[in-house]
Amino acid sequence: MAEEVLLTEEGCENLEKELDHLINVKRREVAKRIKVAREFGDISENSEYDDAKNEQAFVEGRIKEIENMIRNARIVKDEDVNDETVNIGTTVKLKDVDSGEEFTYTIVGSAEADPLNNKISNQSPIGKSIIGHKVGDVVKVEVPSGITSYEILFIKKYKNNKKG
Repeated sequence: MAEEVLLTEEGCENLEKELDHLINVKRREVAKRIKVAREFGDISENSEYDDAKNEQAFVEGRIKEIENMIRNARIVKDEDVNDETVNIGTTVKLKDVDSGEEFTYTIVGSAEADPLNNKISNQSPIGKSIIGHKVGDVVKVEVPSGITSYEILFIKKYKNNKKG
């Protein structure tokens, strides 16, 4: 049985766009590269051909991966998210109790996590620890350097740029 994939509505839309691009653009580009590389002759020592075949394998693997994620997705709808408790689809401001440093994260499903853009998975150590908590709660999080305590300063529904 396939594992359920939690996605925000935005995350699902992004996966659908990526899938469309891979199927309708990338597949054709790679097929052209393979065709051109074959025209160079002997494919046994043809690095262009090998590179194109490797890219084809990657593209086809990613297509299958996205199709499986979408097939097994449970979409967390915007109307199911509230500002009262931390959940997938909320943006949270945390304060490190010891250092006073503040962090803002958006909680998303693991398939759409992007730590460089402050989107952390509900399965990450911080995400797992703060899910279900409210503003004012102090939550202990086990991190590689030990245990850190964070106070939840605010929670709001995440809105992507196109929705306002």
